[in-house]
Amino acid sequence: MKTSRLLAALAALAPLALVSPASAAPAKIMLAAAPNISVTNVKAHLTQLQSIATANGGNRAHGRPGYLASVNYVKGQLDAVGWTTAVQSFTYNGATGYNLIADWPGGDPNDVLMVGSHLDSVTAGPGINDNGSGSAANLEVALEVARQNLTTTKHLRFGWWGAEELGLRGSSAYVNSLSATERAKIKGYLNFDMVGSPNPGYFVYDGDNSDGVGSGPGPAGSAALEKVLQDYFTSIGVATEGTDFDGRSDYGPFISVGIPAGGTFTGAEGRKTAAQAAKWGGTSGTAFDRCYHSSCDTTANINDTALDRNADAIGYAVWTLATGTTTPPGTTVWSDTFETATGWTANPSGTDTATAGAFERGDPAATSSGVALQLGTTVSGSFDLVTGAAAGTSAGDFDVDGGLTSIRSPAITLPVSGTLTLQFSWYLAHLNNATSADFLRVRVVGTTTTTVFTQAGAASNRAGSWATASVNISAYSGQSVRILVEANDSGTASLVEAGVDDVRITQS
Repeated sequence: MKTSRLLAALAALAPLALVSPASAAPAKIMLAAAPNISVTNVKAHLTQLQSIATANGGNRAHGRPGYLASVNYVKGQLDAVGWTTAVQSFTYNGATGYNLIADWPGGDPNDVLMVGSHLDSVTAGPGINDNGSGSAANLEVALEVARQNLTTTKHLRFGWWGAEELGLRGSSAYVNSLSATERAKIKGYLNFDMVGSPNPGYFVYDGDNSDGVGSGPGPAGSAALEKVLQDYFTSIGVATEGTDFDGRSDYGPFISVGIPAGGTFTGAEGRKTAAQAAKWGGTSGTAFDRCYHSSCDTTANINDTALDRNADAIGYAVWTLATGTTTPPGTTVWSDTFETATGWTANPSGTDTATAGAFERGDPAATSSGVALQLGTTVSGSFDLVTGAAAGTSAGDFDVDGGLTSIRSPAITLPVSGTLTLQFSWYLAHLNNATSADFLRVRVVGTTTTTVFTQAGAASNRAGSWATASVNISAYSGQSVRILVEANDSGTASLVEAGVDDVRITQS
């Protein structure tokens, strides 16, 4: 994010079996359910950007070799998974700069959703928060689009901008290169510049000018982009504040030609107030990013929680806006990230038959046998529900053996009205000695017990990878229910691992 302010010319302008209770309508599957974006993967990209800076004079600035190396890194990642990439060059201050543009196949070419971040740093440091954080988060969202082979209704395009730190030069060059017809095809632009500040705030660009300060509202449609991001943070219980379209980042050239814009920001050189510290944690009277535009803006200058939340917010916004099929997440009724013990009971009925790999709340150790079996990284934090958290000396030491293992939540009182949705992250991993009788299963136990999710095994290698599931459980409105998670190894030969994390029930 650049230091000088520019005048912004603002116009006024998955193979799952999901089953409902017999008395309910069929379960409503969110076909394009937004994924949990792996913060571990995002941080791995930041490590690469740090290494690039370290090898190139300590920065990734315009006209310096570290910047072009950064472009090549991002481009290589995208090219490998099916994105169509193009490098646009421009000249500023006698040096060649580069923008990287990536398009995902499909979607309406006359209805483009664009997501952007600047990739350059200042010359003083490696720019890991500013703006490695936004660039890495956007990259991982784009890679997840490819992993899920996402079908979109809008055409999805990402941009990584050069020379932002010298006055939005790259994004300006891009917008200026477009004809009026091509500009009109971009129906929304989302900007992510600094999303991992070490003393973070949670700011969303104020598309409707509801804060009533500064430059006024964004172009028509900006308020809708703001609301999508606000909906996500509301769903995880994080309050947000508006931040003004003050021209400090790459949304500027877009809004100046009437393109709606939005995005998030975790703060730069501004100081956190006491009220903000009370709301978000952190230290009042201290800058959101004490290493802003400094040599200490390294991988040590990142708040993992803020980075994780913002990466997930980007993923939610992309899935919601690009597919048009994900509904707002609603108000959280109950949730568990397993970072503290909340009363889940293993083998609650006393009938489990598994002799090893029982479900537990644990800090998992990674295991593999040619493919990743037990994931050592959780969706959030350090703990999840996992089948035998320890690694042992071989991949099969603490996998599920001998039959069924189960674990049950504490009682959850559901509201009597609204649409109730159970959401959770999961994986089932196995080798090719598994069978279709092996499974991961989730049940809701109320006045009746209903299986709402089943993932069966198969005689093939299945690597562990976090996915999300979402099912309508409104038939249980007004009841006290428990969530029962089960995994099964139908035979001792099978090597089966499973995990569940970030369980949430929402009301909308």
